[in-house]
Amino acid sequence: MNYPLMTALELRDMLARGDVSPSEIVRIAFAEIEKQEPRIHAFVEVFTDRAVERANELEQIPKEKRGPLWGVPVAIKDNLCLSGKSTTCASKILEGFVAPYTATAVKALEEAGTIIIGRTNMDEFAMGSSCEHSIYGQTRNPWKEECVPGGSSGGSAAAVASGEVPLALGSDTGGSIRQPAAFCGAVGLKPTYGRVSRYGLVAFASSLDQIGPIARNVGDAALLLKVISGHDQYDSTSLDVPVDDFSDSVGAGVRGMKIGLPQEYFGQGLDTIIKERILSTVKNLEEMGAGVEEISLPHTDYAVATYYIIAPSEASANLARFDGIKYGWRSTQARDLREQYAETRGEGFGIEVKRRIMLGTYALSAGYYDAYYLKAQKVRTLIMKDFHNAFKKVDAIITPTTPTTAFRLGEKLSDPLQMYLADVFTIPVNLAGLPAVSVPAGWTEQCMPIGLQVIGPALKESNILKVARAVEQIIQTKK
Repeated sequence: MNYPLMTALELRDMLARGDVSPSEIVRIAFAEIEKQEPRIHAFVEVFTDRAVERANELEQIPKEKRGPLWGVPVAIKDNLCLSGKSTTCASKILEGFVAPYTATAVKALEEAGTIIIGRTNMDEFAMGSSCEHSIYGQTRNPWKEECVPGGSSGGSAAAVASGEVPLALGSDTGGSIRQPAAFCGAVGLKPTYGRVSRYGLVAFASSLDQIGPIARNVGDAALLLKVISGHDQYDSTSLDVPVDDFSDSVGAGVRGMKIGLPQEYFGQGLDTIIKERILSTVKNLEEMGAGVEEISLPHTDYAVATYYIIAPSEASANLARFDGIKYGWRSTQARDLREQYAETRGEGFGIEVKRRIMLGTYALSAGYYDAYYLKAQKVRTLIMKDFHNAFKKVDAIITPTTPTTAFRLGEKLSDPLQMYLADVFTIPVNLAGLPAVSVPAGWTEQCMPIGLQVIGPALKESNILKVARAVEQIIQTKK
């Protein structure tokens, strides 16, 4: 078997037939991780003993009681809690913290029969677009090691793209699943806000964060989405709505669907090769029976500025809990309680996290709240209305996932604004709470992946999966 190229569905079928056992799959996965890790550094911890024990447990389960992903290896981002294991968000300030409970989405993985192989690297507290802001060091792009894998879920995307695991969980606050999926040539799906419970996800920006799948193909992503979706009493923002069988949407075809192309996403700043690949793929979708029309999302230009007021403001509040008193890093330099807080947070947080905390604290401070935070929320409403109006005309929207392909390590570290603009096409989706998926749409001449983003109406993941699968078929045909 060629494990690095196999999909989760293929592995599941092999396991179900008895062609291979969960214990054998674990050994193969660990061998691949040992081979790839010196090159890409996707993992911050591999759960060797736990995974072996889990595989042995799974082998004792009768066939009729096995879950839909029985025996399939999966990785989780380092901001998702797993009872008895460290969860650090790639930050010094959570050094030594061991999760006392398991995140709902991770629990759903285990109930489905998966084997959690380890936790993956990320930008500290999910604040970044390159996976360079981590206490564990940089993760590298599997296709070109001098380039970034994207962020903040760069470790999860790199682990899937390199063949270490077929599936991984990431979190998406402003593009942190879709952008690294695009850079690494994987499928990354951000569900509708509230579709997946956030219980056990360490909060960055609570009105934006969402857990989602990263996979090798659309079918795998659809299955993993079904596994982790559903109402959760422990998350007050979790939606109590039926969970579709998303796998049914894959392969349903795009004939009769109306697809929108927003003019604001195809202008200045977009690499010519990406624009050409996206528009060429859209033309192929037309040949498959989809209708295509140009649309406008007029407040798109304000999305990045709006996001960088709302997200840091929520981060400022959420990260106030990390003070070194109850858990995590505690400074030894302080002389009193005030210094204890200041020194611990100064030593524990990295430069990008500090930058965003300060931005958010300023936006929420007396005299500036109305001018910044309140105004940003009003603009957010306008962005939501743009999408609402667009979806009166179309069933899905296609855009590039990123304005460029993966950039070089260190290229944007000294210019935060340029780093923030890497998420210019993904941020509006989070502000509107909509589902979106990035699917590979070909390669540049330098053999770097290009990502195509499909956006759908709220709770219409089925729409974006139909289009994403059609795109996947187009690209496979062109190979």
